Amino acid sequence: MNEFKNSLARDTECLRETRREFLSRAGGGMGMMALASLLGNSALGAAQSPNHMSPLHFAPRAKRVIFLCMAGGPSHLESFDYKPELARLDGQPMPESFTAGQPIAQLQDSNLVCRGPQFNFAKHGDSQQEISELFPNIAGIADDICVVRSMVTEQINHDPAHTFVNTGTSISGRPSMGSWLNYGLGSESENLPGFVVLTSTGGGQGQPISARQWHSGFLPSEFQGVQLHSKGDPVLYIKNPAGVSHAMQGDVVDSVRSLASLHNDTLNDPEIAARISQYELAYRMQTSVPDLVDFSDEPEHIFDLYGTKGADGSFAANCLLARRLAENGVRFIQLYHRGWDHHFGLNAFMPLAARTTDKACAALISDLKQRGMLDDTLVVWGGEFGRTPMAQSSGRDHHIKGFSWWMAGGGIKGGITHGATDELGYNAVEDVVHVHDFHATMLHLLGIDHERLTYQFQGRDFRLTDVHGNVVHDIIG
Repeated sequence: MNEFKNSLARDTECLRETRREFLSRAGGGMGMMALASLLGNSALGAAQSPNHMSPLHFAPRAKRVIFLCMAGGPSHLESFDYKPELARLDGQPMPESFTAGQPIAQLQDSNLVCRGPQFNFAKHGDSQQEISELFPNIAGIADDICVVRSMVTEQINHDPAHTFVNTGTSISGRPSMGSWLNYGLGSESENLPGFVVLTSTGGGQGQPISARQWHSGFLPSEFQGVQLHSKGDPVLYIKNPAGVSHAMQGDVVDSVRSLASLHNDTLNDPEIAARISQYELAYRMQTSVPDLVDFSDEPEHIFDLYGTKGADGSFAANCLLARRLAENGVRFIQLYHRGWDHHFGLNAFMPLAARTTDKACAALISDLKQRGMLDDTLVVWGGEFGRTPMAQSSGRDHHIKGFSWWMAGGGIKGGITHGATDELGYNAVEDVVHVHDFHATMLHLLGIDHERLTYQFQGRDFRLTDVHGNVVHDIIG
């Protein structure tokens, strides 16, 4: 009993000394603590996080993913899926055989009228990919991209549809695909998160994007995505306050690590270890992030290629930053552009959304290609769903039965069109690609069998594709 009391007294004294040391050093370091707190709540991307899929199941074709999320649901009928029969039926009643008993978001009890394609299409490249006039720059990379015209999903409203694309389920709180990749493959970067999110707006109604779209769910919190600001300081409190040196900030981190480790010896809580790694990553980010967003080393022809000098809040600037993040080992980079929700004013707003994004998308592909990075970088372009062949005022309603995405690099065949919708662009009818199939294919390209990347939670082995998903081998080169 006396030995126990003596041991407890020694531990208590050690705690007191550590607290005194911490308080004495932390007086000028609240900026670092705020940054650490921010990242602790975001819980992102611990450096050198463990690779849970070692060895990989297949030889990987891709090392990283850049997902260009066109938030709001771009119309496939004005982008990558031309329908001459729909043009012929413009203004006529939509045949009931297509719509009877089908899910419709906002057109219930309305007279359903066909709305023909509003813009011209032409064939481009040696592959003769058929692309709308709204995307002249993407048309210029037609031979590098695979257009998938047969995407389908299961949720018809924006937020649950984003949730489904990101997590493979409409149930909030599940891990996002970026978190699954971070968990399965680990981080390639010592000084940056493994999963980074950037947002921009422009081109029409901008639906809000919830931070839970890049949450780690029941996975350890270190695998969650971190949102970087696309204008100004990319992370709050990234700069030291006056009178606080980098060494002083390091002392704070060391003290926090000591206290947290002492706490973890008692509780054995993996989240404590995750927070320690986040504090350390936050400290390293104070050096790495300013260098990352210092675009002075970029040549003028790169600025001309993207149409931006960076850090101006635009989608183009985010694409340029995405390339720099990819170069620095970030595993999953997700760019949301909020501007594709065209229930009305499609003829005015869709060209604006396209002009805001088209050049930068093509620039990103060209830039990666000239640097030799496209071969191992999977780039994906797409929204949470498509748009109806039926008119909604001067726009189109939400549509989940058939829509278009495109992919490039990372083992994807360039210059092909995969799948097809029917003559009116309503149902995917040929080589249908479900969101689960996309997830399975993405993991396959990264060397992972989607059925074997699992995490046990509440007595069940969960995975990104749940009990679904087939690899789409026809689009893999």
